[in-house]
Amino acid sequence: MKQKVVIKVAMNGQKSRTKALKIAVGVSGVESAALKGQEKDEIEVTGEEIDVVALTFLLRKNVGNAEVVSVGAAEKKEQKKEEKKEEQKNEPTVHAWHSYPYEIGVTHYPIYHYPEYTDRPDSCPIM
Repeated sequence: MKQKVVIKVAMNGQKSRTKALKIAVGVSGVESAALKGQEKDEIEVTGEEIDVVALTFLLRKNVGNAEVVSVGAAEKKEQKKEEKKEEQKNEPTVHAWHSYPYEIGVTHYPIYHYPEYTDRPDSCPIM
């Protein structure tokens, strides 16, 4: 189940906002992160099985004071889009680049052609 988490973080400038977003995206399960709010002091994180406590702890440790504003299910619009994508993915695919011997498991060896020297029949063809 997709989650939507909003965390309010005390951020001073653009550098701390960038740092907070990098930390948020680095947590396992996070699919996207965005800045929200009038002062861009809230981070909205969406994903599956997000560890909210670990994310808040990392933000407090590296950026500043952080508190969880809300935790809930993601919007249904995103789920509808995913269902449409899954329906399109179920179409059969045809791979036309395989040749006959590879499909049945026969090993194919390359054929080498060596030129014949007719200028001197007594000379060695290797040298």
